[in-house]
Amino acid sequence: MTYSSIEWTGKTWNPVTGCTKISQGCKHCYAERMTKRLKAMGVDKYQHGFEVQIHQDTLTIPLHWKKPQTIFVNSMSDLFHKDVPVFFIQNVFQTMQQAHWHQFQILTKRSERLLSLNNQIDWPPNVWMGVSVENQACTDRIDDLRQTKAVIKFLSLEPLLGPLPDLNLKRIDWVIVGGESGPGAREMPKEWVINIKDQCLSVNVPFFFKQWGGVQKKRNGRELEGQFWNGMPKLALSPA
Repeated sequence: MTYSSIEWTGKTWNPVTGCTKISQGCKHCYAERMTKRLKAMGVDKYQHGFEVQIHQDTLTIPLHWKKPQTIFVNSMSDLFHKDVPVFFIQNVFQTMQQAHWHQFQILTKRSERLLSLNNQIDWPPNVWMGVSVENQACTDRIDDLRQTKAVIKFLSLEPLLGPLPDLNLKRIDWVIVGGESGPGAREMPKEWVINIKDQCLSVNVPFFFKQWGGVQKKRNGRELEGQFWNGMPKLALSPA
């Protein structure tokens, strides 16, 4: 588990690494770029490159961190990738249930598999389940998420590649918006972000604006309309 520079989390834990591209949001995958860097540095965990790998030896890591943390699970992969066995997904959930003093955040683009496994998962209250939605073509992922038994459900609209003027935010607890960053970053017009922010505010869904992105993302910052938007889920449990 390592400290994270991702604005909406504290740490990362990667019991799975590697992935494959399935939609437009994957085009400039940051995890793939980082994997190449880590492989070149000789980090053992990444010597198979971006091939999907499960890491049994990492399963108990969160149990050894006694201070409550907010942990992003699989920042370098997708837990619901077809090549991740069901038993291993269940093992990850068992660890999260045991480590009840932490808050765990999971994101997937593979909402169909998420929904298909919903009844085979024991959903602890300290797990936040989210789907990535980059444009209108991916909004079906929200409907899949809504049908799961996850206690806290959230959307990561990043990289935002198109307007989302009619989001159905029923039973959604949190929305993150961010622009694409790094080489080849695609533009995110301000109007798209403001529209989503207004939709969230109108139905009292916490809104988090992560970044404008771009090749120089730090220079572009994360202010929207002169302020920072750091909304978090209202239902999140206070770490025990």
